[in-house]
Parts: sequence; C-alpha cells; structure tokens
Amino acid sequence: MESDSYVIFAIRYGHLARRSSQNFIGGDIHDVDMPLDYFVWVIKGEDECYVVDTGFSEETAKKRSRHIVTPVLAGLRAAGVEPADVRHVILTHLHFDHAGNTPLFPNATYHVQDREMAFCTGRHMCNHDHAHHYEAEDVSRMIRNLFEGRVRFHAGDSDFAPGISLHHIGGHTDGLQVVRVRTQRGWVVLASDATHFFANFESGRPFPAVFDLNAMKKGFDRLRTLASSGEHVIPGHDPAVLRRFPAARPGAEGWIARVDLPPVAPAS
Repeated sequence: MESDSYVIFAIRYGHLARRSSQNFIGGDIHDVDMPLDYFVWVIKGEDECYVVDTGFSEETAKKRSRHIVTPVLAGLRAAGVEPADVRHVILTHLHFDHAGNTPLFPNATYHVQDREMAFCTGRHMCNHDHAHHYEAEDVSRMIRNLFEGRVRFHAGDSDFAPGISLHHIGGHTDGLQVVRVRTQRGWVVLASDATHFFANFESGRPFPAVFDLNAMKKGFDRLRTLASSGEHVIPGHDPAVLRRFPAARPGAEGWIARVDLPPVAPAS
C-alpha cells in the first residue's frame, strides 16, 4: 500500500425500519421497505488511523427508538481500532447519529466545520425541525472538548492529511462536510448525509431532512467531482453498502465492509 493510500472500513452499528416514501422529498410512489442503517467509518494508513463519526449511544437509541445491532465500541475493535489510541476523529456533522459516543475517544482531537458548530449552537436551534436532529448532551460535550483544546475547526475545503481532504457540502445541515480519501482503487468519498442512500445521489431526489435544498442538490454534483466515479461515493445510511462491497474479513458479512476495495455487487 502506498504511504498516502488507505484502507476504509464501513462499520454498521444501528438499524431503523423505514419506508421509501420517507426517504425522498415528495415521497415515493412505490412505497416499499427501505430501511436505514447507521455507520461509523475507519480510515487506516500505514502509520495512522482516523475515525469518521462516532454514532449514537445506547441511551440515545432508547430515547429515539433506534436499534443498535452492534455497539460502536465492538465494531471499532473488530476493525482493529482501540478508541483510546485514536488521535483524530472527523465529525461530518453533529446530528445525534454521528456525534454521540465521544467519551469513547479520550485522547482524540475532533475535526468539525466552523459552520456546523455555529449552526447547532445558534438561532437555527430555535426551530424544532432542525433542533430535534441534535442531542443537547452531544453538543455540550463538544463545547467542553473545545475548551479543553480538543476541537480543530475547518472552513470550507482543507487538506487533512496526505491523501485525505475535507470538503464542506452543507445542505443536510449548514456545516456538513464529506471526507475524500485516496485508496488503491482511486478517490473514495465518504459522503455521510450528503446522500443518505445511493438512490438519493443517483436519481437526484434529496432526502427529506434538509436545511438548504439548493445546497443539497449542488452537493450531489460536488460528490461526482470529488470521487473517481459514482461507485466511489459511499452514502451515509444505505444497507446496500454492505452488499455492494466485500466484507472486511470472514464473519464480518453484513457488519463491516471494505469500501476501499472495488464493489462486488450492484447497489440494488
């Protein structure tokens, strides 16, 4: 593996039953089962390991009627990651399903967009439609991390590490960022909630949870320019990720996929 080429694990930790009519603005005439999966991601290089997003806690799962299929801690350890050893965590945004569990990483610096922290601590949180996607405890922990010197802010696009860059997309939240990673198969983009499903991005039909619809639609085009191809865009919540890409190892089927490797099956 080249020094600036990485392995990427997509680790499924949660699940939510859902209909397709709930996953597109304007609904879906087919209205079939289209569940959400919840993921965290690990980027591994020769000398460093980075975690992207931290999932939600068991307490939050109970509060919000979500199902944890495998705790985030177990998934990370199955991928060979001990959270206390992680030095850098990239948070794509601070929604409850992406920014919980931060106490698992006592030695990490958190990387977040300026606009995301401003968004979730400012006037837009007076609007329930935006605020209910955040957990106050997660946001307040991030503020404490800030005052402990453990938050690094990014504005727009930035080089994060050799072969890794961060890119502000917005749309879903004002400060949503995606992660571009060099792999042996080309540039992979961990799109997070810039596209929840392959179908949102591929059909141009946005997911209903949106702050700025125009920015979300422009984000679909941006994903295409950042990734080596459409097959290099990894959505944030699509169960098809685990079917499309090979398992990290025998026994990890349906749980941990290697998205740095070429797909082995179509998304559908």
